Amino acid sequence: MEKQLHLNLLASRPPMAGGFQSGSKMKMGPGRKRDFTPLLWSQYFETIEDVENIFRLYCSGSSGPVLLLLHGGGHSALSWAVFTAVICSRINCRVVAMDLRAHGDTKVKTPEDLSADTMAKDVGKVVEALYGENPPEIMMIGHSMGGAIAVHTASANLVPSLLGLCVIDVVEGTAMDALNSMQNFLRSRPKTFKSLENAIEWSVKSGQIRNIESARVSMGGQVKKCEESASNPSVSNSIGEGIIEEEEEEGAEELNKKRMKEDDQEVKKESFYTWRVELSKTEKYWDGWFRGLSALFLSCSVPKLLLLAGVDRLDKDLTIGQMQGKFQMQVLPQCGHAVHEDAPEKVADALATFMVRHKFTEFKEGFLW
Repeated sequence: MEKQLHLNLLASRPPMAGGFQSGSKMKMGPGRKRDFTPLLWSQYFETIEDVENIFRLYCSGSSGPVLLLLHGGGHSALSWAVFTAVICSRINCRVVAMDLRAHGDTKVKTPEDLSADTMAKDVGKVVEALYGENPPEIMMIGHSMGGAIAVHTASANLVPSLLGLCVIDVVEGTAMDALNSMQNFLRSRPKTFKSLENAIEWSVKSGQIRNIESARVSMGGQVKKCEESASNPSVSNSIGEGIIEEEEEEGAEELNKKRMKEDDQEVKKESFYTWRVELSKTEKYWDGWFRGLSALFLSCSVPKLLLLAGVDRLDKDLTIGQMQGKFQMQVLPQCGHAVHEDAPEKVADALATFMVRHKFTEFKEGFLW
């Protein structure tokens, strides 16, 4: 239970023809191994765009309301990849998935500033840069930390054309309870991985992401490649000493070939992957993300949807608000914290039904509901 609380704070194979893989487990034949090979973003999104050469966006769709997707802490816009492919097959919509500051491929001048106010303003700036003074109708959807930022953004009226708000598996009470032991949880994670495939395998086997397909496309946004040989003086010195000794015995051409081979082997040996975001260093912002979140969520005047992995996550304020009909809630069992990754079809179905019921959009022609 304690580990799950920690996951609450933070935030495969290619799709088969005619449908998308969304189960938490894959049935494998006897003797077959699961495939942890990375998948490309282009299998799920249509385009990428860098707003003001700063904020990385992944986009799909050409008509209908915009679904503005905000990821959880340490994750990236790629966590929405499989969900995007599914939701675009369900309803008429456009998708804009955003790498928040210091995450994914977004590059800001002050990446250390992860306050709720700053990130909410980032979202508002991106919407303004994309659409100017007349933005289309927007449905904002956020997971974990991204859900908190979505609430702060909506509460501050930074997206004037906001249609509705969907928050996925983040509740003030549960998040605040987890803060005291969060650092211990972060220290328990591997600091490095020998390859991207290794990181994908860990994410699935540890339960961080239960859907192999989603893990294969999204983990590339959580980790980055590092070269120990480029920054470790001891490695550089050992290579240099070896070259000097060889120069006395071999010709220049043979030496160059040998040097290139040794350098290549050294880089391969010392290459590794590490986390893009050092979440332990963001601790001073955690309280600001989540404290008062339930009241802010309930105060937003637009239609609201709360998707949870378990009913036990509901705190007192939200329990009362739900009984008063102030928002719609749906529990998606048998999912981990990354609900939209573990069960993208279920999340897409819940969101599509919510949006059609409120007449925000329509089901696509030919889609059998």
